Amino acid sequence: MGNWLTGWSSEGPSGYSSGWSSGGSSGVPSGPAHKREESIQANRPPSEKCLKQTGVFSVTPQKLEEYIQAYLKPNEESLKQIDQAVDAISELLLCSEIPVMKVAKGGSYGRETVLRGCSDGTLVLFMDCFQQFQDQKKYQVELLDTIEQWLKSYEKYKKSVNRGHALVVQVSVPGQSILLQLLPAFNPLRFSENPSSCVYRDLKQSMDRVGASPGEFSGCFTTLQQQFFKKYPRRLKDLILLVKHWYEQYQEKLPPQPLLYALELLTVYAWEQGCQAEEFNMAQGIRAVLQLISQPTNLCVYWTVNYNFEDKTVQNILLYQLNSPRPVILDPTDPTNNVGKDVRLLTEEALTWLNSSSLNNELPAPYWDVLPVPFFNTPSHLLDKFIDDFLQPNKAFLGQIKRAVDMICSFLKNNCFRYSDTKVLKTIKGGSTAKGTALKQGSDADIIVFLSSLDSYNSLKTKRHLFVQEIREQLEACKQKHEWEVNFEMSKWKTPRVLSFTLKSKTLDESVEFDVLPAYNALGQLQSDSTPRPKAYKELIELYASQDIKGGEFSICFTELQRNFIETRTTKLKSLIRLIKHWYKQYERKMKQKASLPPKYALELLTVYAWEQGSGTDDFDTAEGFRTVLDLVIKYRQLCIFWTINYNFEEEHMRKFLLTQIQKKRPVILDPAEPTGDVGGGDRWCWHLLAEEAKEWLSSPCFQVGKKGLVQPWKVPVVQTPGSCGVQIYPTVRGVTQLESIQLWSENSGRSF
Repeated sequence: MGNWLTGWSSEGPSGYSSGWSSGGSSGVPSGPAHKREESIQANRPPSEKCLKQTGVFSVTPQKLEEYIQAYLKPNEESLKQIDQAVDAISELLLCSEIPVMKVAKGGSYGRETVLRGCSDGTLVLFMDCFQQFQDQKKYQVELLDTIEQWLKSYEKYKKSVNRGHALVVQVSVPGQSILLQLLPAFNPLRFSENPSSCVYRDLKQSMDRVGASPGEFSGCFTTLQQQFFKKYPRRLKDLILLVKHWYEQYQEKLPPQPLLYALELLTVYAWEQGCQAEEFNMAQGIRAVLQLISQPTNLCVYWTVNYNFEDKTVQNILLYQLNSPRPVILDPTDPTNNVGKDVRLLTEEALTWLNSSSLNNELPAPYWDVLPVPFFNTPSHLLDKFIDDFLQPNKAFLGQIKRAVDMICSFLKNNCFRYSDTKVLKTIKGGSTAKGTALKQGSDADIIVFLSSLDSYNSLKTKRHLFVQEIREQLEACKQKHEWEVNFEMSKWKTPRVLSFTLKSKTLDESVEFDVLPAYNALGQLQSDSTPRPKAYKELIELYASQDIKGGEFSICFTELQRNFIETRTTKLKSLIRLIKHWYKQYERKMKQKASLPPKYALELLTVYAWEQGSGTDDFDTAEGFRTVLDLVIKYRQLCIFWTINYNFEEEHMRKFLLTQIQKKRPVILDPAEPTGDVGGGDRWCWHLLAEEAKEWLSSPCFQVGKKGLVQPWKVPVVQTPGSCGVQIYPTVRGVTQLESIQLWSENSGRSF
C-alpha cells in the first residue's frame, strides 16, 4: 500500500471552497443511504406533507403524471447545485495524497433517479493501488478511515461526514439532500469501456479466494451501471420515481432491505418488454410493475448486455443464478449479484395498490403485457418450461372463456333475433381459443354467427354491417336484464364487419374481449369426416374472378376448417405455435415505426408447415422448431406454401385457380381452408421487418448449445410444387404442360421451385 496512509498532512489546503452547504450532523444514517431524512421531511411545504400522509394511493391514473412532476421530481436548479458540490468533493479527493485515479457516480444519484427531498448516491473511488478485486476487500476499512480523516480535516465537512459501517457525506442544498456513500474500489475495466469475459472470470476467482459474498464487488462496475441507465428516456426514469416513492411509503413496515435498485431494474425490464416507447401511459406502466412484483415466485429477470452465456465460467454463474429460488433480479453489470431476493416482501402491498379503486378505475384497466422472465435470454433447454409456465393457459382461464362464450352464444341464439325473420343457423367458436393455441395473457374470444338471411357471399358483403348493428342494439337493450357490463369498441369503418366489445359479468372473474362476426353458411352442416362442398369453393372463385374482392374476404365462412386444421395437431406443435405468437407479439409491441405486419395466422401456418416438413413427430426439440420457423421468415422472399387437405388440383376450375395463386409474388402462403386467402401476401405486408427481427434473434441464448454450438434448423423446402403434392402433370396446348409453364415462369422471374 505504500506509506501514503500515514504520510499525508492533517491539514487540507487552505482557502479551499467546497461550493456546497452542510446540512448538519443530525439525521445522517450510519448505513446505506436510501432512507429519507427526518429533518428533510420536517421542512417540506404543508401541501407536500399532506400528500405524503395521504399517499400516492389516492391519486387517479389521470393525475399520476402531474403528481410526479409536482412532488417527486427534483428541482433542476437544486440538482445543478448538488452536482457542483459532488464535483467539488471528487476534485478534492483526486487532488489529495490518497491515490484516487478515477471517480464514478452511482446509486440513485448516478442513475438519475433521485427523488425530491432526500435521496441516495454513491461516489466510487477507483484506487490506483488496487490491482485486483481482493485488494478492495483487504484494504477498504483502512482506506475509509483515511478518507474520513481527510474530509474531516476540512472545517466545512466535519459535521456532514458520518461513519458507521459505511462512510456517508450529506450533500445538501435548499430543497434537496443526497446522502453520498464513499466507496474505495478496484477498477476492473481500467482503460476499456466494455468488460471482457476475463473480467468476470477474475471476479469469480477472487470471490472464491477471499470468501466474498455475492455482489460484494458490484461497486466496481458502477461505470457500467451509469451506462446502462443513461440510454433510457427521461419518462421511464419518472416512472421509476413513482415506483420508489410507493416503496418508501411502506419502508417503515419492512426490514431495511436495499430494494431500491431492484425496483429500478424491474421498472426498466417492464418498459423494455412491454412498451419501449418514449411516450407512454404512466398508469399502464405502474400496473405492469406491480403485476411483476405480485408474482415473485416466477420472477427471473436478467440482461446479457455486459455478460452472456458464451464463456463457460460466466455461463455457470448465470445458470446457477437462474436455477436459484426466485425472485431473481440480476444486476446487469455483475452476474453474481441477485438484488431481487427480497422483492417478495412487497407482494401484498403491490396487490393492494394494483386492486385499489383509484388505480383500477377502468374496465379493463390496461397494463403492459410483461412476463416475469425475459424470452430472448431463455436458454434452449428451458423453452418448454417457459411455455408451460408463462404461455400455456390454465384451466381457470379456459373455464373463463368457455363461460363467456356460452353466455354470448346463448344470447345470440335465444334473444338476439327472436322478433325477426332471421334465424341463427349455428355459432362457431373461432380464433386461438378454439384452435387450442391461446396465450395465457389476455382473455379474447371470436364467435362466428351463421345467419339464415345471409344466403350468399354477396349478401354477406352487402348486409353484414346491418347485422353487426342489430347485435349491438340487442346487447345494449339486454345487458341490464342479464347484469352484464358491455363496452363497445368503436369501429373505424362505416360498414363494420365485426362487432368488438368487452364483456364483464358477475359470473366472470375478469372481463373478456369479444369479436362477433356474422357469416354466410357456405359449408352447410359440415361433418367431421367429410370434405367441404365443392360448390362452396366454385362460387367463391367465380365471385373472386368477376368482382373486385380481396383474397380471403370471406374466410370467416370457413372458420370450422381453419379451426380443425390446427386443433387436431399434436399438443407440442400447438405449444410451438404459442411460442411463435409470443415472439410475434413482442416484436409488434416494440415496433418503432407504424407498419402493417403479416397476420399471426400466417405465422401459425408457417409453424405447421415447418413441423410437417422437418419433424412430424410428437416429441421434437422446441428450440429446433423455433429456429426453423425463424429461418423460413428470413427466407420470406422464396416462400410458396399450400395444402390440399380441403381443396386440390383435381377439378379443372380449382386447378387453374391454384396454379394462378402460386404464381403470385412471394411470399405465398395459402389458407388451407380458403384458397383465395393468400396470407403470405407478396408485398402486401412488411415481411422484411419480421425477417430483420428474426435475424437478430439468431444470437439469442434460445439457440445456443454448449460453448459455441448453435441449434440447427430442420431441413425444410421453402417452396412447394403441384408435383410435390402428388399432382398429375396434365397436357396443355402446344405440347407444354401446366407444371412446365409454371417452372418456365419461375425461371424467367428469378424464382425456383
